[in-house]
Amino acid sequence: MRKTTKLALAFIAMAGAVGGAAYAENVDSAKMRERTLMRLDKAMKDNGGTITFDQFSNIMDARLKKLVADNGGKLTVAQLADALEKARFERMARRIIARYDTKGDDSLTSDDIASREKKVFALLDKNNDGKIENRELPKSGRLGRHRQGGDDENGMQ
Repeated sequence: MRKTTKLALAFIAMAGAVGGAAYAENVDSAKMRERTLMRLDKAMKDNGGTITFDQFSNIMDARLKKLVADNGGKLTVAQLADALEKARFERMARRIIARYDTKGDDSLTSDDIASREKKVFALLDKNNDGKIENRELPKSGRLGRHRQGGDDENGMQ
């Protein structure tokens, strides 16, 4: 591949990644770049090592274009913000369900919550006396991967 072609593809990939960044406000940018490059790599392999602008455009901004189409050809700041917020909360909900769901049925029950609480309590009760003492709490203020205290009065994030 010629140097100018490589530079053009790198520039296009960077431009596409920037365009797709609106969807990934809270996602680590390195992961997003990696996924973008993986999609590009797959498209290149599927098309004999090259892709057209239209193929590239579909790879890079398909979700954004769908949002615009779904909203009559125009997307306002409020509509985009709503879509981003919905996507963010759906990701958060999937993580919470995955963390608590003991049956693997993608739903959350009181039993799932109680089971999770028992596991966390057992991890914190280092001397197994049925009580958590201040000295048993993590010094970093973190409970495993999660913040201690959470965002609401029930410790949910």
